[in-house]
Amino acid sequence: MKKITILALHLGYGGIENAIATLANLLCEKYDVEILSVYRLYNEPVFDLNDKVKVKYISNVKPNKKEMLYYLKKKNFSKFFKGLGDSAKTGYVKYVKTACYLRKLDTDVIISTRTVHNFLVSKFAPSNIKKIAWEHNHHNNNKKYIKSLVSSCSGMDYFVPVSKELAEFYKDYLGSKVFYIPNCLDKMPSKLSKLDSKNLISVGRLSKEKGFDDLLRLFKKVSSKHPDWKLNIIGDGMERNNLLELAEELKLRDKVIFHGYQNKDYINEQLLNSSVYVMTSHTESFGLVLIEAMSHGIPCLAYTSAQGANEIIEDGKNGYLISDRNDEEMEKKIDLLIEDEKLRKKMGKEARARSKDFSGEVISLKWSKLINKRKKV
Repeated sequence: MKKITILALHLGYGGIENAIATLANLLCEKYDVEILSVYRLYNEPVFDLNDKVKVKYISNVKPNKKEMLYYLKKKNFSKFFKGLGDSAKTGYVKYVKTACYLRKLDTDVIISTRTVHNFLVSKFAPSNIKKIAWEHNHHNNNKKYIKSLVSSCSGMDYFVPVSKELAEFYKDYLGSKVFYIPNCLDKMPSKLSKLDSKNLISVGRLSKEKGFDDLLRLFKKVSSKHPDWKLNIIGDGMERNNLLELAEELKLRDKVIFHGYQNKDYINEQLLNSSVYVMTSHTESFGLVLIEAMSHGIPCLAYTSAQGANEIIEDGKNGYLISDRNDEEMEKKIDLLIEDEKLRKKMGKEARARSKDFSGEVISLKWSKLINKRKKV
């Protein structure tokens, strides 16, 4: 049985970490799978893992970058300088200790999940190991990021982006190394939403790029016409307090429910009780939450600025794609789905059908094909 090692920065909260857990659970049915995590943030991984998946930690050190930036911003120099020692430890672990571990790595395939890891795997992992770079981020035309990512893949055998758009883009730089595999559902739900509740839903990290402030302003207009509908926002992050204040300012506190971070079972229950999914992200490399909503038979709306959504939503069939972040058009389409239950259910049926393209069975075959491909010479 082939051994697969997935190199993770940590196993805490995050989209990449969610994808890592899903892939590990998928591959462990056919392969000997281990996750090698640089940092140990919590006693147990945040996302559920199959008992067959082994987890190893390079260090128990926890990064303190966010705290250091906070102290610097608040000009709390005593705590800032006090934290420099811990920062040095995290840097040592991230680069030196990880490199030492990689030198002795005994595996058949290693899947790297960050640009910094690509560099380390390229340089230090034994040459007989098949090396795969797994890319989750959109470059957003950032030339510095593109250059760094491409350079990091010089010693990798394959490059796996999660969207077709990224696959086509990076082929100009990496040629035959590019092997497109989208993210997948961890499981296909047996229950579907009845689409009869008066609930909109959106799930994601509460950060600026997710555009939840735009969603609140948008919902203010929708709510004035449909006062009995509510908006459910699931997730946590740096913008939480700002969003709570904005909801208060817009007089929406009784119409918008902030659920905070929740596990998958909780999210699935909320999806079952929702009728429309709305994404207002400024950028999105893939958009797994859209597929999760679609798997429950929910029509989805997104701005085309969320690049990954363009490959998932079929405009006018299982949802709507709104160009140029046109809030009037988004409002119009939300109103349409609220008011036309027949259309909502028709699109929901199509959404469920589309989600099957991203089932574990389908994506597992793609990964197996890559894992069994001959190593680049």
